[in-house]
Amino acid sequence: MTRSKRPPDAARADRADQADIQAVSRVSQILSLYDPATPELTAGEVAERLGLNRTTAYRYCTSLVAAGLLERSPGDGGYVPGGLLLQLGAFAIGRRRVVNLAPRHMQSLARATRTSTVLSLWGLTGPVVSRVEENASTAVIVSVRVGSHLPLDAAQSKVFLAYHGDQLSMERLLANLPGSVREEIRADVERVRDVGHCAAMSTPGIVAVAAPVFDEYGICATIAIIGPDNTLSMSDDAPELRVVIDTARELTRELGGHYRPGDPGRRAV
Repeated sequence: MTRSKRPPDAARADRADQADIQAVSRVSQILSLYDPATPELTAGEVAERLGLNRTTAYRYCTSLVAAGLLERSPGDGGYVPGGLLLQLGAFAIGRRRVVNLAPRHMQSLARATRTSTVLSLWGLTGPVVSRVEENASTAVIVSVRVGSHLPLDAAQSKVFLAYHGDQLSMERLLANLPGSVREEIRADVERVRDVGHCAAMSTPGIVAVAAPVFDEYGICATIAIIGPDNTLSMSDDAPELRVVIDTARELTRELGGHYRPGDPGRRAV
C-alpha cells in the first residue's frame, strides 16, 4: 500500500496558516501586558515577560507601531498604546454605556410588569446576562444569574441574531446546530425582523419577552422580562410587551441610536 503525499503547495499553505495563528496569538499576548499600572513597555520588557528574544520582541513591537496598535514613546524608546487601540477601546467602552444607563429603566420595568428584568450584551458566541433587576413584590421570583451565557434559542439570542451587524458570523453560529433546530431559529429570527421583538419559552414554564436596544453603532443589548408562563403572555398584544418595547426605545434614545434598523430617518422616540 502506498501513502499519498500532500502537494508541496498545500504543505506550505498549512505552515503559513499556522504561522499566522501564532502571530495573532503573540500580538494578543503583547497587548494584554498593558494595563493602568503598565502604560508603557520597552521591547526588552516585552521579551522578558513573554520569554522572547529581544530581536523577536522588537520586530513585533515595530510591526504593531506600523499597524497603529502601538506608538513609540518620545525619548526613552518605549511603546505605548496606539491610536487604533485607543479607538477600539473607546468603541468597547461606548458599547458598555448601556450598562450604566439601564438600571433605572430596568427597575421601572420590573415594577410595571411585576417581573424580573434582564439586560444582556453579546459575548463571543451569544448573549451574556449583564444585569438583573428582580421584582420583590411577587410571591414567586423568577431570576437568572449574572454572567450566564444564553443559548441560541433564547428570546434574547434571536433578537441579537436578527440585528447583529455581522450576519456572516451569525450564520456560522447557526450552522453548528442540528438542522431542524437551525431552521426553527431562522424562522423566529425572520419574525423578529418583522415585528421587532421576541417572546420565547426559555425553560419549561418560564417565558422571556425581549426587545433590542441600539446605540449609534447598532444593536448593543437586549432588555427582557422573564416570568412564569401562567402570568406572562407571549402574545403580540400583551400589555407587558408594550412596556418592554417602550423601555427599549427610551434606552435607545439616551444612547443616541435608531430604534429599528431599516426605518429610514426614524429616530428613537
